[in-house]
Amino acid sequence: MSPAGKAEAEPGSAGSGAAGGPFTLAIDIGGTGLKASVLDHRGEMVAPRRHVPTPQPCPPPVLLASVADMVRTLPAFHRISAGFPGAVRGGRVLTAPNLGTEAWAGFPLEAELAKRFDRPARVLNDAEVQGLGVISGAGMEMILTLGTGAGIGIFFNGKVSPHIELSQHPVHKKLTYDMFLGKEAFEAVGVKRWNKRVRVAIEILARVVLFDRLYIGGGNAVHIKGDLPANVTIVANEAGITGGIALWRDPA
Repeated sequence: MSPAGKAEAEPGSAGSGAAGGPFTLAIDIGGTGLKASVLDHRGEMVAPRRHVPTPQPCPPPVLLASVADMVRTLPAFHRISAGFPGAVRGGRVLTAPNLGTEAWAGFPLEAELAKRFDRPARVLNDAEVQGLGVISGAGMEMILTLGTGAGIGIFFNGKVSPHIELSQHPVHKKLTYDMFLGKEAFEAVGVKRWNKRVRVAIEILARVVLFDRLYIGGGNAVHIKGDLPANVTIVANEAGITGGIALWRDPA
């Protein structure tokens, strides 16, 4: 049987004492794309990142099937971490603005991933997972992800704060951060006006959150032009996967 087959049928069949283990299947769920890889105990990818388009529509059974297809091509693993684009509490999805909240509200994603692959799983908001992959761990830090929507995570001294759906709060007239900065806005207003919107959002978040450092990630971060404040840093999108190792650093 190929390693890909083992990942689905016997995930993590190699002992956790194997060199570099335990290994973590890290999944980055987005409104536009699904990404996954396997991480070693340091949080480094041991296999090339897999990336497939997010099915549309994407209710829970469709998402789980798509993840299973990706996993078939990845090495064995012992545990799972996943970032989800919405509010997650106690392993259950509360909101899914870009996947369909009606289909997802109340879905026990953590338990279903564990059941599907017969390995323990932990799930957190996707922006928060990416933030855990880049923060310094000192002071008030924040991440803003710019992709299908606008994800936001807040951290204090390395610990993620209880999740609030700030991305659904109005930032300009009736436009939420999602609507003001997301993919549809980028395509509608163009790069120049979208960049002005990014600066507006940074100024508002600086006043509201009083962050020491802001990290900006997500697929559209590459379109940010010009200088940014000294305490604002653009980070690699791969952190949406590699940050998954942080979900297993502390006891559940």
